[in-house]
Formats: sequence, structure tokens, C-alpha cells
Amino acid sequence: MNVYATEDIRNVVVMGHGSVGKTSLTEAALYVSGAITRMGNVEDGNTVCDYDEDEHRRKFSINVSLAATEWAGKKINLIDTPGYADFVAEVISGAQAADMALIVVDASSGLEVGTDRSWSIAERASLPRMFCINRMDRENADFHAVLSALQEKWGTKVAPLQLPIGSGDEFNGVVDLLHMTAYTTSDGTETDVPANLLDQAKELQNQLIETIVETDDELMEKFFDDQELTEEELRQVLHLSLDEGLITPVVCTSAMRTMGVRQLLHNIAGSGPSPLDRAPARSGEVELPANPDGPLAVLAFKTAADQFVGKQTYLRVVSGALKSDSHVWNVNQSADERIGTLHVLRGKEQFNVSELKAGDIGVVAKLAHTVTGDTLATKEQQFTLPTVEYPNPVYQMAVHPTSKGSVDKLGPSLQRIAEEDPGLRLLRDPRTNETILAGMGEAHLDVATERLKRKFNVDVELSLPRVAYLETIAKPAQADFTHKKQTGGHGQYARVAIEINPAPRGSGLSFSQRVVGGAVPKEFIPAVEKGVHEAAHEGILVSGCELTDCEVVLYDGKHHPVDSNEMSFKLAAAQALKEAVQKADGVILEPVVTIRVTTPEEFAGDVVSDLNTKRARILGINPNGQFSLVEAEVPQAEVQRYASDLRSLTQGRGGFELEFDHYGEVPSHLAQKIIEEQKKVAEAAHAH
Repeated sequence: MNVYATEDIRNVVVMGHGSVGKTSLTEAALYVSGAITRMGNVEDGNTVCDYDEDEHRRKFSINVSLAATEWAGKKINLIDTPGYADFVAEVISGAQAADMALIVVDASSGLEVGTDRSWSIAERASLPRMFCINRMDRENADFHAVLSALQEKWGTKVAPLQLPIGSGDEFNGVVDLLHMTAYTTSDGTETDVPANLLDQAKELQNQLIETIVETDDELMEKFFDDQELTEEELRQVLHLSLDEGLITPVVCTSAMRTMGVRQLLHNIAGSGPSPLDRAPARSGEVELPANPDGPLAVLAFKTAADQFVGKQTYLRVVSGALKSDSHVWNVNQSADERIGTLHVLRGKEQFNVSELKAGDIGVVAKLAHTVTGDTLATKEQQFTLPTVEYPNPVYQMAVHPTSKGSVDKLGPSLQRIAEEDPGLRLLRDPRTNETILAGMGEAHLDVATERLKRKFNVDVELSLPRVAYLETIAKPAQADFTHKKQTGGHGQYARVAIEINPAPRGSGLSFSQRVVGGAVPKEFIPAVEKGVHEAAHEGILVSGCELTDCEVVLYDGKHHPVDSNEMSFKLAAAQALKEAVQKADGVILEPVVTIRVTTPEEFAGDVVSDLNTKRARILGINPNGQFSLVEAEVPQAEVQRYASDLRSLTQGRGGFELEFDHYGEVPSHLAQKIIEEQKKVAEAAHAH
């Protein structure tokens, strides 16, 4: 593939709700532009962009996929993204590399959760947007209903560039409103606008012209002076207004019939922004416009591990030009990287290129240090591009290797999987000693574990993480314990008397002594303290629940000149603590989290009712536009599967975040149940 100048590059991220035909539309664009000779189908698993085994099995996109093609002298880098909410991190990565978002909407389903989500991601990345109403050949397809829903939501700047000719089985082309020409064959032959659509087309054309001239003072003057406006002038202003987000054009297509796809490519090539049209990137105070002769600044926007090629790093050249077989400096890792052969991708097909100029995107294999979000520059001129922010994971599972062979490989393999997918986090819970994999939902973690098996041959099973319960006491108590053991030769002897008092929540466990007259010799007091701390760490009421928030005081004891030793005092202290806690009305504590739920207003009542069944304490319900923000404190144990619960409560339109807040007392009617459950867990762990 040729090396393209910056002004001739168009980077378009294709986004939208799941199953609206994003991958099929990308496939159709590749087909009509001659990049491929036959069209694949998502159902048959033979499309260019869905080439991963997981995607074939599930019949939907999971990864960002790049597909470069050429149209009207321009290079169009299409970035196909998943629509399923669990894989939102991939969409965010794709948006970082783009200069425009093409938001695909289903002509029969209309606006869906993923439409909103795509708009928000594009807005955060400051991307100009274009809507594509796809699947016009579907039953119940209704262009006008979808258009008015878009305009109702995002205002009159949402302007149709086209009018469909028919719909459903009758859909057989589009009218270009600026050119006032119809295209009724997929080869792009121009014909007259059908007579029955002429009035409607003229009305929409007038609305479109008004929307365009409103964004340009010079054109507006001409318009009000009744001077003729040329199509060229209108297209030029449309191009600028799209770049600046003043107009969001709407086009329509049927990807399966390749209808309207040529006109879509034409609009992207003619009206879509090039990297030069975008605001310069910033590194601190320094502006970095997309200048191929400028200093080198390259963003690594995605990392993928391939079984055969090894690690692949997806790059966007922000400034300067990146050449094959060169050396660059990774600014984030302070390390030299050797760039081997640069490739432009079309799905999994790779085309070697000698260089990538500012604004272009491509991939390089086997970088040693670079991870997603890193900036590559030169050692002499180091820039750091803003890092990408990904949402915090909301769904956690504990990971257990299922075979001995997987134990050693588990850590490094999980690390590789997490590097590849910025939506995943790998955690270690110090209280339960579990390895936790956190992601955006059940499907997300299922895909991650399947990849572990396929790429690294590591078999794991997932289970809900153990809740890190603690225990404490409700009232003061004392205990006096004597440890005696007589064997041949020296025996063991130690008497320990302690008192235990409740301490403020969060203060931990403290040990002190007020022994008089050497009842416990000084050299044995550290052993008593060790015995107390070890027993407290293991848990008194139930194994694994650490004792906390209390003061233990050693006030008396007794020793034997021959039989006393450190071990005896340690064992006596542990037993004395157990007896004291039993007398002091032991209490189970559970982690309580603050939850912030963002939900469309109409579901706020259901969300609050559901949280109330989860022992939540509602802190507030605040309206925020069309959404409500519900804040509450809720026991962690009650919200371990909340990602799935909220999805079904809000038809997938709600979101939430959790933050640990404090440890609270478990109600007594639940405490016994927890003690029994924890005993079973401890016994099972012991059996292994």
C-alpha cells in the first residue's frame, strides 16, 4: 500500500450499539472500494474484521479491528469496534486513533443504549460525528422515525445528507440532497430523483442548506441576498462545520445490499476531517499539529498478543513520520525501542509500508517495553501525549487454576491478558489471598479466560471472590489460661492472663502489658504478643476472619524456672485470646462500599427499590439531566453481581462505580450464616 500524505488520510471509528451492522458496513466499504473481491458475512465467520476465534464463536465483535482502504485518492482507515457494553475499553482505544466517529444506528430498532454510549465516547474524545442509519432493507425500517429521534435527542444540527428510496424489501437506493441525484444501483450510477420523492427531497434539501449556512457568516449573507449557492461552496462549509462539530450529518445504507455505501465513502473522503483539520495534540504546554515534518510523537493505542506474530502494538503517528527499521524512545518507560517493519492492517492481513506519516495508523510487532497508552518519540525531543482514561471495572471474579501445570503460568499469563485489554485489572486481595480478575461484565471475563486457555494453555475457573470479613468484640472481657505439657525431660509451662477491650472502628489490634513483679519475665512478653497477633490474624470466631479493632492487655501470668519457654507463652496467649473473645460477644464485620448508580430517570425508582433489598442505606438521589444519580452505602457481599442486576433493571442503560468505604457490623441474624459459610470455605481450603 502507498504511503499517504497527511491531508489525504481519513481515520474513522465505526461505533454503535451491538448488532447494528458495523462489521458488515466495514465489509461492504472494503468490497465496493475494491479492497476485497467478495463480501464476507458475520454469521459465516468470514468477515475481514471479525477474525478472532472468540468472535466466530459468539458472532459479534470483541476487539478493535483496523481496515485500510482507498477511495477517491484518499486513504480511509476504518476502525471497527464492538457494540457489546462489556468491551467498551476497545471502543475507547479505537476512538483515540480516529479523527471522526461514524455512529451506526439500526433503521428498525432506532436509538439504543449503545448509540448514547458511542456519542459520549466520541464527545469525550472531541471527535466530529456522522450518523449512518443502516439496515434500510430490514422489515420495519423507518428512516424518518430514526431521524426525528436523533434530532430530538441532539438537536437540529443533526442534518440528513440523503433520503432513502423506499425501505425494507423496497429499499433500492439513496438521493443525495446536495447534488439532487439518485443512486439506485450499488455501482454508483447517477439517475434522476424519483418523481414521488421530489417534493420531499426539495424540502429536506432546503432544511440542509439552512443548517449549513447558519454555520458560516459569508454564506448566510449570500443566502439572505437570494444569491445562488454552489454545491462546491456548500460542501466546503459542510466539511468545516462537520470538523467543528457544528453539524452532524446523517446518511443511510444497507450494508448487506451495498446500497448507499459508495456515497458513504464519498462523504467520508470529501467532507470528513483529515488529521490536519483536527486541533493539535498537546504535550503539556507544547502543541503538536499533525505535521509530517514536525517532531516525532506516536501514541500506542492498543496492544495485542498474537500466538504466531507475538506482541503487536497499534500506533497512531500524531506528529512527524515513523519509519520502518528505526529506533525510537519510549518516553513513559524511558527505554529504547527498535521499530521493525511497519504494517498497515486490513483485518488480519498485513501490508508492509516504509513509513507512516503524521495522522496515519498502523501496527508494529515485538516492541519490548511498550504498553497501551505509551508515547514514542526521540530521546532528544521527548513528548508525553495524554493517556487514555478507561472506566473502572465493575465485575470481579476470583481466578483459580484447575491443574498443577497452570499454577506457575497463571500470574504471567494473566498479566499478558490484562496488558492486551485495558478494560481488565488484575488484583490480589491481601486478606483472602485470592487472585482477582476485574472487568466490565460476565462476558468480558469469560472471553479473558478463554484467551488464557487458547493463547497460553492455562486452564482456570472463576468464582465469586470471598468477602474479606473481619471480627471484633462488643464488650470488655478477661481470660486466664495455663498451658501445661509434661513429657520426658523438660515440659512446657506458661500462664497468661489478659483483658480485651473494644477499640474505635478502623483502629486495628493493639497489644500492651502492665505485668508487675516479673510474673511474666520480660524475655517472654514478645512471645505473648506474637501469640496474640498470630491468633488474631487467623481469626477466632471463624478461620480466616482477622480479629481487629480491640486492645489486648497482658496483666498477669506465671512462669516456671525450667519448663517455661517462648513457645509455651505463645500457645498460652493464643488460647487466652480465644477464650476472651468468646466471652466478649464476638461480632462479624463486613466491608461496606459506596455505590454511585447513574440511571435514566424512569428507572431510578426500580434501582432504589432493588438497593433496599440489598441492605443498602440510600444517601441521596440527585437528578442530572435525563439521568438520576443514586448514592448509597451497601455491603460488598450484596453487590458482587450488580453489573448484571443493573443491566437488566435499566435495559443496559445504567452505569455504576464502587468504592470501599468502611467495615460495618453484620446483623446478628446473618452473622451465624456467614460463620457457617466461612467454616465450609476454610474446610474446603484445608482439604486442598
